[in-house]
Amino acid sequence: MLHLTDNSLSRRNFLSVGSLALGGLALPEFLRAQDALQKLGGVAKDKTVVFLFMHGGPSQTETFDPKMGAPSGIRSMTGEIPTRLPGITFGSTFEKLAKLNDKFSIVRSFTTGSGAHDSKPIVSKYSKNAQIGGHYARVAGSSHPETGMPRNIWLHPQAVDPKATDPIMKLGKFDVTGPLGPAFAPFQPSGKGDFRADMKLSVDPSRLGDRRSLLGSLDQFRREVESGKATSGLDKFQSQAFETLTGGIGDAFDITKEDSKILARYDTSSLMDVGKISKRWNNRPRYQNHVNNLGKLMLMARRLAERGAGFITVTTDFVWDMHADKNNATMTEGMGYVGTPFDHAVSAFIEDVEARGLRDKILLVCCGEMGRTPQVNNKGGRNHWAGSAPLLLYGGGLKMGQVVGSSTKDGGEPASDRVTIPNLYATLMETLLDTGAVRAMAGIPNEVNDVINGASPIRQLM
Repeated sequence: MLHLTDNSLSRRNFLSVGSLALGGLALPEFLRAQDALQKLGGVAKDKTVVFLFMHGGPSQTETFDPKMGAPSGIRSMTGEIPTRLPGITFGSTFEKLAKLNDKFSIVRSFTTGSGAHDSKPIVSKYSKNAQIGGHYARVAGSSHPETGMPRNIWLHPQAVDPKATDPIMKLGKFDVTGPLGPAFAPFQPSGKGDFRADMKLSVDPSRLGDRRSLLGSLDQFRREVESGKATSGLDKFQSQAFETLTGGIGDAFDITKEDSKILARYDTSSLMDVGKISKRWNNRPRYQNHVNNLGKLMLMARRLAERGAGFITVTTDFVWDMHADKNNATMTEGMGYVGTPFDHAVSAFIEDVEARGLRDKILLVCCGEMGRTPQVNNKGGRNHWAGSAPLLLYGGGLKMGQVVGSSTKDGGEPASDRVTIPNLYATLMETLLDTGAVRAMAGIPNEVNDVINGASPIRQLM
């Protein structure tokens, strides 16, 4: 817990916030950023993107494009299930989503252009090798000017379970900022230790109302650092740390504050006994993390969206890779471990957002870095594939209840209305920002403008 005593700040306790991986904006820079943010008024819309990244590469065939008319070895290995839209079926694992698909849209002509494991489209050559939420934060500001909520947040299983395995970063980093600089790295409420305790201020509430008093305390600590009374390090913390602490929004990260019925509705840990997940697969611990934590992550994302977060990345810990090798399960077994929690958590999220009247405020995006081969391999899995990948979008004020584009007979390539990563980026940015105003703004780097205005949004959704 952080403690303010008189006009000094406990260095050891302040440094505990470092476990939250906050990044690189010093206090003076924070103040300048806030001043600049005030001048941007009206550019950022009151909307949020929740990007559920299906790390590993989900199969388009077993998810939203079953191709049951194709020969055995190509068509969905899990069969199909009818949806609310006439003639549209999903893979049979998605029983709950099939009953909601008039609420969201799927794209059957999406391609990421590469069959390699990485963090695209969250980070790609099209995003200048910077996390896409960083581009949004570069324009909108690193934190919400009223609530103090960080604009750009990354949630992985450790955000709700400190004992969860570390995120896989060797196959694509999610926190890189490229030319943007560390100030726009995503806030990670996933550090080791007690996050909620670290987010609390032990200080007289009357003093919290006086920003100048708190700033004075922080400034004194910085002077001590610079004078040698304390070791260096304050400049390693970005503005989100200060704003989160002073804005009183730490409770948004605490899902135990949620109504017990809502918490139970999201919970995916009750769907299966994770102890029964086969020990045959080296990826077993990550399957277990996925089952135990995906619903909680989606609930946290909704809570953060309500408090002003602009871009929230949720990563699923590399569970969608289904080669049927020593690491990864077969398609049929793997969709039970992975698809069933996904179906439950995403359905719960959509129903919750609908009930709260937030459909137009929150845009949910679900996709991975690639798709899977049309042909099943000889072990019962599918291999990497660049040609086609599943994509789901819900809310954000976009046109829902439709299927965008079509794929070839084997589901391997777009057949009509090809959608690429730049088109997806344009759709996200059009949702979050007044892109025309951004285009006309002075001082926005070319590389940021290129990402925001470099392509056309998915026209069928606009």
